[in-house]
Amino acid sequence: MKILFVGDVVGSVGRQMVIDTIPHLREEKAIDMVICNGENAAHGKGITKKIYNQLIAAGIDVITMGNHTFSKNDILLFIDEADRLVRPMNMEPTEPGQSTCVVQIGGKKIAVSNLSGEVFMNNITDSPFACMEDILEAYEDCDLHVVDLHAEATSEKIAFTYCFANQLAAVVGTHTHVQTADERIVDGCAAISDLGMCGPYNSVLGRDIDEVIARFNGEKTKYTMASGPGIFCGLIVEIDDISNRAVSVERIQIIEEA
Repeated sequence: MKILFVGDVVGSVGRQMVIDTIPHLREEKAIDMVICNGENAAHGKGITKKIYNQLIAAGIDVITMGNHTFSKNDILLFIDEADRLVRPMNMEPTEPGQSTCVVQIGGKKIAVSNLSGEVFMNNITDSPFACMEDILEAYEDCDLHVVDLHAEATSEKIAFTYCFANQLAAVVGTHTHVQTADERIVDGCAAISDLGMCGPYNSVLGRDIDEVIARFNGEKTKYTMASGPGIFCGLIVEIDDISNRAVSVERIQIIEEA
């Protein structure tokens, strides 16, 4: 089995990169399942019902979220009905939505969980380590379990991987929008500190460059998305069908021509 993990989708450029790229990757790489972080899909912050449906239609099986989960009020109108959407378990507000969903792929029950790191993050209610223990107990009947750890600190993501490597098939980091080159397999668990983003290539994490520079120089700015060519970032993880453990990882970075 091959699972494609896709980094944070940022704005309209990121959405178009996903729509254009995923069908081709599914066919070319024989992908069985796609998991994508969509917390920045709506103009850089949050997600709407329309965009949720758009991403699912593009071939995404599960959408994970992060610290901007509730940036658009629209999400409260559909999050409890969005069975392919997961939000961080340990982030306020904790009531709406689900933090783990189980999908059937190729005869396997795959649990997909979403957690937030604690380091440099806001509105966090509990340690992702403690939450993971609870999740594993609640979903012990699943064939394999993968996690999107939405976190700032690479050290926290790496420590989390080593802590749960024997119980998880993959731990992928999201949030920084910068792809790391540390893809690895730890005791049968695929890992990468950050998948990177799908969004405008010539940008600062998806935002307009001049605007961000002005902000660093003390000016009050808006939240303008960059335009132009896009970048698509992700990780392909191959899972052994007998052991349910990761056997290979392939980092993906596709930059659109101008």
